[in-house]
This record gives sequence, structure tokens and C-alpha cells, in this order.
Amino acid sequence: MAQTGVDIELIIVNGASDDGTSELLESRRGDFSVYLNEPDNGIYDALNKGVSRASGDVVGFLHADDVYASTQVLARIAAAFADPSVDAVYGDLTYIGRNSEKVIRYWQAGDFSERQLMHGWMPPHPTFYVRREVYERFGTFDTSFRIAADYDCMLRFLGQAKIKCAYIPDVLVKMRVGGASNRSLSNIIRKTAEDYRALKGNGVGGVKALLWKNLSKLPQFIKRDGA
Repeated sequence: MAQTGVDIELIIVNGASDDGTSELLESRRGDFSVYLNEPDNGIYDALNKGVSRASGDVVGFLHADDVYASTQVLARIAAAFADPSVDAVYGDLTYIGRNSEKVIRYWQAGDFSERQLMHGWMPPHPTFYVRREVYERFGTFDTSFRIAADYDCMLRFLGQAKIKCAYIPDVLVKMRVGGASNRSLSNIIRKTAEDYRALKGNGVGGVKALLWKNLSKLPQFIKRDGA
């Protein structure tokens, strides 16, 4: 709600949480375009509910505990979409501590290429904004994936549909550690299996791409100037 310089349709999807979130959201209900508070079948079911109710030109997600890096992030994304040939926009992401602003990992996405995609590259999904018509044409999140449906969806858009992307070389989102994909060893193992399934299912790569995908994360933990 602190974002400036852009027209936002704010859709809140809350899975009937019992941690005080529902009460907080009810008190701000007048600030939302759409408010859903009901049980769901996991993260991707919730995201699909949001996409299905969106009427704006562009769809993006801000997950619980994630924050925008500045009040101008959405305005910068909107400006990139001023080019009608651009189907998706993404930028960089930092992982910060659970209870601090300390940067633990800096995900510098870099420019997209099909060759990089074949080597396990992907944009940070929390920074990935897509025209709504792309979801309408090529589908939303496959809920048979429990952890890697975002990767599968991006491979479908970038690898199969070959949509055109624009890269903003700056941190757009700060993400707190402890998300579903890295919360436990069992989740990491499951995500690896699902990543492989997504790669093979979209005809993008296999074991080598999966290996490069995981190895490419290592430099993100190196401290950077100003981080």
C-alpha cells in the first residue's frame, strides 16, 4: 500500500489463518479490491485464486513476509510494461534474516536467454510480473506440484511459449528465509525432484540443468558491496 506512481488492484488471498492475520486484514478490508479468507489446497491453489480474480493488465505476487525494496518498485515494473512487446518483467532479489534486515543471499538474476534456461537459470519468482493474458493463454500453476509449481510455470512461459522478458537490474523484493522450498531437508529433497520433473515436462533440460541450477546459487551467498 506504500507503493506510489502506479494504479494497483490489491487482491488479498488468506488461507483462513488463525495467527491474527485474519483479524488484521478484516480491519483493513476497505483498502482491498478483493479479499478472500478461506481454506486452500496449498500455496499454488491460493495463487490461482488470485489470478482468477485479477482484472488488471499485469499480475504479480507479494508473499507473506516478503517486502518491496522501495516504494517505487511497482512503478518501475509498470514503466517496463509500457513496451507492448514485453510479456514479463523481473529483477533481483535478496534473502534477509528471519528477524533482521541482514542480507544472507543476493540473487542477481541477469538477462534472460534460452541457453541460460537450458542450464537451470530462472528469474526470482517473487519479482516475476506477467501480463494477465499470458496466464489466460498458457495456464496458471499446476497444483500437482507442492513446492516447484512456480518453476514449472516459468519454464512453460519462457521455454515453451517463449514470451519476451525485460530485466530490471536492481533489487525489487526482499524475501525472509524459511520459505516452503528451504524450510527443511525433506522439502529441499522434494523440491529437487519437482524441479527435475518440471525441466523434463517442459522439454527444457534434465539432470545437467538441475545440477547447474543448484550450483549457480553458491555465488549468491558471497557478500557484495553495500549488501
